Amino acid sequence: MKKKASVELSVGIFVLIGIFCVGYLSVRFGKIEWIGDNYYPVLARFESVAGLKAGAEVQIAGVTVGKVDSVSLDLEDHVALVRMKLETEVVLDEDVIASIKTAGLIGDKYIKLSPGGSDEVLSPGDMITETESALDIEELVSKYVFGGV
Repeated sequence: MKKKASVELSVGIFVLIGIFCVGYLSVRFGKIEWIGDNYYPVLARFESVAGLKAGAEVQIAGVTVGKVDSVSLDLEDHVALVRMKLETEVVLDEDVIASIKTAGLIGDKYIKLSPGGSDEVLSPGDMITETESALDIEELVSKYVFGGV
């Protein structure tokens, strides 16, 4: 009887450890953010964000340093307002340039940040003033075909 209880106890502990490991891996690989995450918000205005979606990567020199939190329309100026969440260790100069780029042939959009040379840095919630909208291939082709070039 004592041996059976010992086996049941060790199986129970093994199952609890397995559940803990699965939970940890789910949080780690799912990139779930806890309260007090290591990100700060930055805003940018674009003339066009064609194809950019919330959750898209934000990169500097090809390294992912954040993600797009939301994309909305500024009703006053009729431009797209993009809210990004950047890692806290990333410090951006005031004259940083935000560009919307296409990754690969599939066409996934991401934001590329090109650091500037200013001595002043952006604070959480500040606006990036220098932006480059996404290149619209369809618009370029239609201009070429219909003689707009």
